[in-house]
Amino acid sequence: MAKSMKDNKAVQMLKAAEEGGYGVIGVVSYNLETITAVVRAAEKKRSPAQILLFPWALHYSPLLIHLAAAACATATVPIVLHMDHAQSEEEIVAASEYPFDSIMVDMSHYEKEENLEKTERITKFLHEKGIATEAEPGRINGGEDGVADTGDLEGLLTTQEEAERFVNTGIDFLAPAFGNVHGNYGGIENIKLDFKRVLWMRTALISGWMDRLESIRKATDGKAQLVLHGTNTFPDETMQGCIKGGMTRCNVNELVLFKYNKYIVENTGKVPLTELMGRGTDLIQEQIEYQMDIMGSSGKA
Repeated sequence: MAKSMKDNKAVQMLKAAEEGGYGVIGVVSYNLETITAVVRAAEKKRSPAQILLFPWALHYSPLLIHLAAAACATATVPIVLHMDHAQSEEEIVAASEYPFDSIMVDMSHYEKEENLEKTERITKFLHEKGIATEAEPGRINGGEDGVADTGDLEGLLTTQEEAERFVNTGIDFLAPAFGNVHGNYGGIENIKLDFKRVLWMRTALISGWMDRLESIRKATDGKAQLVLHGTNTFPDETMQGCIKGGMTRCNVNELVLFKYNKYIVENTGKVPLTELMGRGTDLIQEQIEYQMDIMGSSGKA
């Protein structure tokens, strides 16, 4: 029998964010520096946070998963561990043997009906283990380090009907496609999200027009929390607009790693490795703290 998800730490965290109107940062983590930076930032800002690992970690080394789990368990503020973009049943089954609080059942590379069927079946399996689930109705195109690029597939925006069908599978979190993409947008001018942004849209809403994100939020209300993918190069106001639109966990990758990446490129082999790691961690931490303030989660732990 499936376990109740009400005691699941990830579910509790995102429900609190939804009720409080703030976002929880989900940091894609590849190494010790990033994981350490998440914990330090969360403790300094007294903010909840989530450490995100890709299935790549399963193949690289289980030690990375145990490191992240230990970081969550020993932090003085709530931090949970999430497996993002698990794109095969084999990876999901393998991940379920580790202490993940939630796993993304990403079957978005399949056609709609098969995505739905696999999501429902795998969600039941994970719930029996007390693990919360996330799914992606539609398809968010693009790729990131550790995630297969779906650029050869057609991007599919999530509809209100699809959102309703997916939450009825029992998923806990829903990652909608509303113009967001994984990876780089190629300039801020190319970020075109289907959600309420300007006054004329608000006026249109009064007369009965509803933007895509609002329709999805209406479909999931009380059943699942919305999570945001594809935030690279997001201006602060765009991030805050998405949170006002109902997003609870906001996944970040390059948005908090760009200074670290630049520093590593410029200083590898030029400074002691300990200095490279230490300064690199500081740079990631600074960006995470900044985003916690932008998302409104500072002081919420």
